[in-house]
This record gives sequence, C-alpha cells and structure tokens, in this order.
Amino acid sequence: MKTNPITGLREQARRLLSLKDTPHAIAMGMGVGMFFGLSPLWGLKTLLALALARLLGSNLIAAAVGVTLHDVILPVVPLLLRWEYEVGYWLLSNPHQLPPRLHLVHARPSVWLHWSTFLTVGRPLLVGSFILAIPISIMTYYITLFVVERRRRKRTSPQAAKDSAANNA
Repeated sequence: MKTNPITGLREQARRLLSLKDTPHAIAMGMGVGMFFGLSPLWGLKTLLALALARLLGSNLIAAAVGVTLHDVILPVVPLLLRWEYEVGYWLLSNPHQLPPRLHLVHARPSVWLHWSTFLTVGRPLLVGSFILAIPISIMTYYITLFVVERRRRKRTSPQAAKDSAANNA
C-alpha cells in the first residue's frame, strides 16, 4: 500500500518534534543535515552529517532527517546542481565570469568518471554547493528552533494550567 508523500512528511515532522533533546540540538542537527543534503557528495552526505552533528553535540536523528529532506526537491535537483556549478565557476574564475553554455552532446559516461572531471566540474560544483548551502542551513536552523520551541510551549501550556488548577483545589 502506497502512502501519500504529504502524509509521510507530516509523520516525519511529528517524529522530529517529539525527539527528547533540546530545541537547539534538534535545530542544529537539522541545519547540519540540510547543509550536507544540498552538497553533491553522493554516498558521503549522511556519514559527514552524522560525524559533524556528533562533533557539535547536535541531534543525530535530526541530522539524518535533514540530509534526506532534499529528496522532496528531487525533481529540481538538476536545476539546483546547475546553479551550484554556476556559482562555483563564477567564484573560482579570474576574472569572474559565468561558465560556458552547457552542451550535452559531448557528455559521455567515460568522461564523467575520469579523474580530471573533478577539477573541471567537481570543484566548482562543490564550492557552489557550499555557498548555497550555508544560508539555507542557517535558515533551517532558525525555522526548526522556532517550530520546536513553539510546539513545546504549546505542550507545556495546558499541562501548567492543569497543575495550577490542581494546586488551587
């Protein structure tokens, strides 16, 4: 039986909000996960996110959720990769210029897997992904912090009212 993607996202958000950790640790885990989730380091994203989350003392589950959250934007990943490449190419070129127009006629798998491709394509892609991931991960941190703190205030509000009523009776 297939589940609705929106229902799956809601369930993941519920699980994230119910983690037994500080709001800062959860938000930091999400920020770290989002940072690595937007990078082109296929195969290493989750490991790097978990390692950095561990070093920073943030929540590991939130980091894993943040890394996989980019799957929601899977249809626009080619566009995102192109933007990352253009930003990295512009930053690394001297004088600054945008990359030449992309022609897929010359793209063969043997060329993609050659080590020199990392220097010509991989380096600008990696630099651009980090430049774009920094502000997105910072925004993710603050949005997650706000949502988790708000959710916990709402949870403790009715409980505090019940405790107050029980003490007055």
